[in-house]
Amino acid sequence: MERINRRAFLAGSAAVLAGAGTTGQAADIKPKSKRRGNPIAVSTYSFWRFKKGMKMPIEKCIDEAARLGFDGVDVLLIQMEDQGKGALNKIKRHALINGMDLCCMSTHQGYVYPDKARRQKNIDLTIEQIEIAYQLGIPIIRLNTGRWGTSGNFDELMANRGIEPVLAGYTEDDGFKWVIDSIEKCLPAAEKCGVILGLENHWGLARTPEGLLRIVNAIDSPWLQVLLDTGNFLEDPYDKLEMCAPQTVFMQAKTYYGGGLWYTLDLDYPRIGRIMKKHHFKGYVSLEFEGNEDWRTAVPKSLAELRNAFA
Repeated sequence: MERINRRAFLAGSAAVLAGAGTTGQAADIKPKSKRRGNPIAVSTYSFWRFKKGMKMPIEKCIDEAARLGFDGVDVLLIQMEDQGKGALNKIKRHALINGMDLCCMSTHQGYVYPDKARRQKNIDLTIEQIEIAYQLGIPIIRLNTGRWGTSGNFDELMANRGIEPVLAGYTEDDGFKWVIDSIEKCLPAAEKCGVILGLENHWGLARTPEGLLRIVNAIDSPWLQVLLDTGNFLEDPYDKLEMCAPQTVFMQAKTYYGGGLWYTLDLDYPRIGRIMKKHHFKGYVSLEFEGNEDWRTAVPKSLAELRNAFA
């Protein structure tokens, strides 16, 4: 048998491979430039909605999110039965095994109090929540301003479309100063842990885009950004959503199949998707199902709706 010259063989092989690149095979593996859609998460609240007897363990929510095809899970902190380090590590492990990002943690606190000691208690609470998120590997927590508390209860607040009177003897400017000063005291912990504070357009001083952005712009920190909820601007939401979109790093998207628990909005998600794309929003969209339909049918429908709108 004729001996093959090794150098000639390698040279010939290289030529064959180079030729293959001109036949269209390389084009098959060329990366496409099309932008990916937003990843879609689900809030653990969607499986519960504060309904009696419906509270579900976080691990079970992770299982259902994985089964249904979500990309991540937005954890509602008060749904968590055990906040000890061992329990948190088990949740983190469970999410990894199921291929689920723990992408946000929704927390509760409030700073709209004349009493400095009460504000400090909520500052300390927020710092504890930042540390819980850090332990779980969660990069953002949902932050509230709190509210005046002049409504009798939440049902009354909702009946008044989220509007409530300022506490007697004080002004809105007082409230904004308390909130801004309190959040600023949380920022060193946020930076140390690498956890963004996502201020939501929730009830209270951030109920309007003007109020929300007044706080975010006054603090002007990379560790305080906007967490935008599609369901909390009750009238004419689209212009308000667009005002907040440039500073939004996380979105919570409400759906109301079966009618809302407190109110129902007919939200045009393709339109919202176009608004967010226009402002280069690439982050997570987290489903908060807030309807009366059984979550087993409503959550999959909601996922399909959001996938379509934010594709």
